[in-house]
Amino acid sequence: MSTLYEELRDQLNQEKGAALATVVRGIEHVGAKLLVFPGKRTSGTLGSAALDARVIEDADHATWHGEAGTHTYTVDTSTGTEAYDVFIEGFPPPPTLVIVGAGHIAIPLTTYAKTLNYRVVVIDARAAFATRERFPHADELIIEWPDEILEKMDLNPSTSVAVLTHDPKFDEPTLKVVLNRQVGYVGAIGSRKTSEERNERLKKQGLTDEQIAIIHGPIGLNIGATSPEEMALAIMAEVVATRHGKDHTATASWKK
Repeated sequence: MSTLYEELRDQLNQEKGAALATVVRGIEHVGAKLLVFPGKRTSGTLGSAALDARVIEDADHATWHGEAGTHTYTVDTSTGTEAYDVFIEGFPPPPTLVIVGAGHIAIPLTTYAKTLNYRVVVIDARAAFATRERFPHADELIIEWPDEILEKMDLNPSTSVAVLTHDPKFDEPTLKVVLNRQVGYVGAIGSRKTSEERNERLKKQGLTDEQIAIIHGPIGLNIGATSPEEMALAIMAEVVATRHGKDHTATASWKK
């Protein structure tokens, strides 16, 4: 096994993303490979620094979307402008759902997420709520202030964050952390009025309109949910829809 494939194997064994690019057509370097890691660190080369630079952005996108396809690039060479076809295959890490707040909705949400093969992390500073008896299926149960632990976590586009705390002293510091990271989904519980008031406070704390617009708040799709189980289903449906690029504008009746 080549060193490059060993690096890819080790990356996937650690449940971290990567993308592998291979030159499949060109005047030279056919078969050359470039491995692109999260953060756009690379290993190997496609035979041309200019081609490597062109490919990195598409490879990074492929990593987080699990895409595979051939891209055509033109680069300047010593003999003129040449075209290369590069096959890029992305290998995303397993999706992770971080649930902030170990309340009653978090329990069925954990079950739904595990059924859909998400890695689930539950965070709550309240030890009485964040117990193994209540969350036997969670991959990780963390009793810490959410913003402090999230600062240390590897948050990436395969990460979804559901803020279910109903408490500004928990949810606002949490949102300030995750909105400054590249996560795939951010949702926060609360009524429409609560969400609008929270957004205004976040603006005063320095977040931009573009960052605040990322928040799905009130959280969840419009399925007419009333029970904790239905609310959890609405949230999980929204997480999945966002992961697959399905936009929506509907809001659930229980959010009002």
